[in-house]
This record gives sequence, structure tokens and C-alpha cells, in this order.
Amino acid sequence: MFNLAARYSLAKLPAVETARLRVAPLVPGDAEAVRALTDDPAITGAIDFLPDPFTLQAARQLIGPAKVKTDCFLGAKIRDAARDNPHSGDLVAIVGLHLRGDHAVELGYWVGGSARGRGYGAEAVTAAIGLLRQRFPHRFVVAECRPENAASRGLLLKVGFRDTGDEGHRPGRRIFAYEGG
Repeated sequence: MFNLAARYSLAKLPAVETARLRVAPLVPGDAEAVRALTDDPAITGAIDFLPDPFTLQAARQLIGPAKVKTDCFLGAKIRDAARDNPHSGDLVAIVGLHLRGDHAVELGYWVGGSARGRGYGAEAVTAAIGLLRQRFPHRFVVAECRPENAASRGLLLKVGFRDTGDEGHRPGRRIFAYEGG
């Protein structure tokens, strides 16, 4: 069980393993992999707080200080299922977690170009939701998505979110609420 201080912050989230991924908070040593994954116009053009080009300095700022309180970015890396797997340890997705007041946690994500369409995003988001349900069992989990972004919308619906029909805080986005088990 988490201590009381941890229940009110995103600090010290544990790593979690899925069938194919290890999902854990990003650390300074991940900066170059974060830069390489994120410096893609398909990502920087869709996420309003990411600069384009996405530099190594921007990656370091995203990862942030060691003591995360209200924002945390998790890296989803391919697990070492087979020792000869040349992609073992590759960063394939990033999931952002953001405390919103006392009652909600916002979740966002992006998946690297070569990893798109392989289910890594859904796997990473599902793992992150599991961490949030443990740490914050009474908070709502929400996400914002452009309705025309069919891939992102489909991922959210697949893992248990529903479109509330409410406008998001960011222009052109709607709020999706997690209702899965």
C-alpha cells in the first residue's frame, strides 16, 4: 500500500510489466530516446505543449525533476522477452499523467511512428490506468481527444473510456471519461 503522501502525488510510481512492455516513470537517462520518439511532426503537431522541433533540451524538461508531484511521464519500453530481440528496451510510447484538482487525473499519450498500429498504445495506457487505480482509487480518470483523431479516439474507447460529449480545456478536444473495470 502507498503511504499517505504518495496518495496525493505522482511521485514514486512503480514500474509495471505487461505482456510486451515495461512501463515506468521516465528518468534523465531516457532523454535521447524521448527526443527521438517525440521529434515527429505527427506528435508535436497534435500535442499543444510539445515544441517543434522537439529537442534534447525539451526532452529533459519533459522528464523534469526527480520529485514529481502533479505531472509524471511514463515510458513504455519493449520488454526483454527474448535475449536476442533487437528491439528490447526500445521506447515505443509515452503516457502522461496529470493531477487535476482533488478529484481527477488526466491521461494523455503518444506512440512512436514505427510502433503505431501494433497495440502498444493500448497496452501502455491500460498499464497506466492500473497504476492510477491503485494510487488514486477514488479519482476520475479523464483524457482529452480531438473527435476527428480516429486512432486516438479508438484507443480510448477500446481501453474503457467513453466520450462525454463535453468540450475539453484545449481547443477542438472533447473529454473522455474512464469507465472500465
